Amino acid sequence: MTNGFSGNAQAMSLVAFSAIATITLLLCVMTGPDRDDLDEFYTGYGSLSPMRNGLAIAGDYISAASVLGTGGVIALCGYDGIVLALSTTLSLLLLMFLLAEPLRNAGRFTMGDALARRMPGRAVRMTACAVTIAALLPLMLVQLAGTGQLLAFILGFSGDSLKTGCIIGLGALMISYAAIGGMKGTALIQMLKMVMLLGSGAVIAVLILRRFDWDPGALFSAAAAQSGVGSAFLHSGVEFAGSSNPRLDMIASQLTVVIGGACLPHVTMRMYTASSARQVRRSMSWAVSSVGVFVVIMTVVGFGATALIGRAVIAQADPQGNTAYLLGSRAAFGPDVSTGETFLFTTVTTAIFLTLLASVAGMILACANSLAHDVFAARVQEMSPHREMALSRLSALAVGIPAILLATLVQHRSLQPLVTLSFCLGASAIAPALVYSLFWRRYTRTGLLWTLIGGTVTVLLLMPATNLVSGSPVAAFPDADFNWFPFTTTGLVSIPLGFAFGWLGTVLSGRRASEEQRHQYEAVEGWILAGAVRRGT
Repeated sequence: MTNGFSGNAQAMSLVAFSAIATITLLLCVMTGPDRDDLDEFYTGYGSLSPMRNGLAIAGDYISAASVLGTGGVIALCGYDGIVLALSTTLSLLLLMFLLAEPLRNAGRFTMGDALARRMPGRAVRMTACAVTIAALLPLMLVQLAGTGQLLAFILGFSGDSLKTGCIIGLGALMISYAAIGGMKGTALIQMLKMVMLLGSGAVIAVLILRRFDWDPGALFSAAAAQSGVGSAFLHSGVEFAGSSNPRLDMIASQLTVVIGGACLPHVTMRMYTASSARQVRRSMSWAVSSVGVFVVIMTVVGFGATALIGRAVIAQADPQGNTAYLLGSRAAFGPDVSTGETFLFTTVTTAIFLTLLASVAGMILACANSLAHDVFAARVQEMSPHREMALSRLSALAVGIPAILLATLVQHRSLQPLVTLSFCLGASAIAPALVYSLFWRRYTRTGLLWTLIGGTVTVLLLMPATNLVSGSPVAAFPDADFNWFPFTTTGLVSIPLGFAFGWLGTVLSGRRASEEQRHQYEAVEGWILAGAVRRGT
């Protein structure tokens, strides 16, 4: 594989990758729980400061799919990519102002805790666990499969066996992070990742702006000239040009990202690590600020990549544009690259590598915690902390190993449908369930189960019919055509249906059940909304 990277850059990247993998594993061992204490393993005792917890939240939210995928959309589609990037920030703002404090007050360790606070029972917990895994498994596959492709691109190899070996080896490392480090260990990796991403990205953005005399307008004009579509690059419509209804398709995509992005369980689990309502507010302020800064960095680097090397070169390297962030970073140095610039580029590649590691570790931890706490521990009246922690670590293996195997099978397919699937499930099943559970007094157990199951089934039925799966050259199955749903995401249909299922299930539960739930909710309303001291679950 030819990627234009020098041998020195490849050698330095390999050494840096090995060093960062060793250091982060040691950090997880050092910061992991030293005794059988569930609060320490699941929440780290809420000991993180607002700044550190905010960086950890931002780290969980900014996955490798966000960095590489969103950066690629910016480089290939211009204005549409900027809107997508801004939608990610808006999603975190929505979580901050609407759900963060009530979620922290209602929950303890998992999303199942928050939902079962009003409606206890194994059915609720098991369904919450199933939806957690269904929403996060596709994202895990994207990160793991992308690991092999990214390392092949950076290090210059093309053998499938080497890519598969990277997926397996790094997948095992990610499982170790989750099983050994728990919440504090993975939080430390997320913080390190955000510092490296923001630091290296800011320097690259400055280098790109310097090449255009510090004039963002000149950067945008140069990108439009190199885009192959002219001024359309700076207006809405490039990303969805092939859609039967581009404007509706764009609205559906942005709605899915805004509602679903921040409601995914690996992000919401960070709310339970805050020790108070005030701390969760301050943590979210740091998280939103960090994500906002990185969106600006991605915009500059994405447009810089198009302006400096051209849209055609980016699309040739990867039709989805997943290498645009790296190509833009490399192009920022110009034709003559010094040793210092090679070191800086190595820092960028290492930050991306660490993003892959941290993203999957957080997702595995969220799934493992839910499996151990909501399924296995809920079956036993009094399970010892030692046994539950052992189950959580075994659950990390139970989730991680199938994810690794599946990632090796999908690595040669387009991964965009999997990213979209996760966001659609977050927006169509998890978001309605959280909103109703936290704010609707008459919401019943039947309504909750209908929301989770109905929203999930709707997405799973509609997603295979989108043009991301078949019917287009960049689809997962480009040679097939069973595309009958006219949009890229399912959000325009599945999000309203997710809320409608919850309302209908509650109405069909009967007035008596609704009144019982209203009285139960009123008993804890001040506790959930006003930040009273949490009780055990």
